[in-house]
Amino acid sequence: MGNEIASCGSPYGLFRGSVAVGLGDVSYRALRSNAYRRVLHDVYTTPDQPITHEVLCHAASMISPPGTMLTGCSAAVVYGLDMADAASPVELVVPEKERFGPVRGLRIHRGPVRLCEAVAWREISIATPARMALDLMLRSAPRTKTLTGRLRAAVAYVDQVLRKGLVTEDQLSRLLVGRRDWGVVLARQALTLVDARAESPPESELRVILAMDGIPAEPQYVVTHAGQFLGRLDLAYPDSLVAVEYDGRWHEDPEQMKRDEERRAALMRRGWRFVLVRHDDLSGDVSRIVAKVRDALRAAADFSPLKSAA
Repeated sequence: MGNEIASCGSPYGLFRGSVAVGLGDVSYRALRSNAYRRVLHDVYTTPDQPITHEVLCHAASMISPPGTMLTGCSAAVVYGLDMADAASPVELVVPEKERFGPVRGLRIHRGPVRLCEAVAWREISIATPARMALDLMLRSAPRTKTLTGRLRAAVAYVDQVLRKGLVTEDQLSRLLVGRRDWGVVLARQALTLVDARAESPPESELRVILAMDGIPAEPQYVVTHAGQFLGRLDLAYPDSLVAVEYDGRWHEDPEQMKRDEERRAALMRRGWRFVLVRHDDLSGDVSRIVAKVRDALRAAADFSPLKSAA
């Protein structure tokens, strides 16, 4: 009988344990058995229901007080972006007056929410794409990270939002006017670095690292010759014919490696130089990445056609 109640009116078979017990449909002992699966505090589902971050968001909406807003990476998941998984806490903004939390599995922030920044969603509300993007930038400002480290996270988040077309840079710029939220200075700086052309978070991070060191690169640069498409580069310095590319773990696939090698060989015959960055490079000492790029740019300048002619 409890499973019938669980599947009625809520997505993913979610139900409040305390409500079901109060109605006499299930006992606390049964809730603790293998017949049910606990999702969050007082929220349960059937044991065969996979737990994703979106399921957690729906569960959080069932136990949060009125006026709560889903935001950040959690709102991004609901909007169709892969920014959080089942191990990630659900991000909420809760009114200051509410004595709610802490709750395991929830990341609770407190503060005001303007009426124009949220829309109704389930039992609570969800941030508009613009407010969501703002919170993604504001939440990327922990004092434990360097400025570049904070900007890497903020820009990588917002690039994804922009690329999906959920919001524009102009909308975000208007939203920042007159705000005094903690982290808003970093948010304004992040907005000067975002670019909707970025195709992956690591690519965004790499672009920020280079820009913060004074050597900004152009993302997703298309190379052609005599009207023929030769390739598209993650990051490029067209005047120097230097390309910087991120090779993630999926590039280790033999077929992908072959395609990468053929594309790069064709471009190298046209004078392009490549600096390849891998996952371990990006998670380590990034000054080494910057040094490799600067070396490539210097080498390109030393062997430029004008110098060779001289």
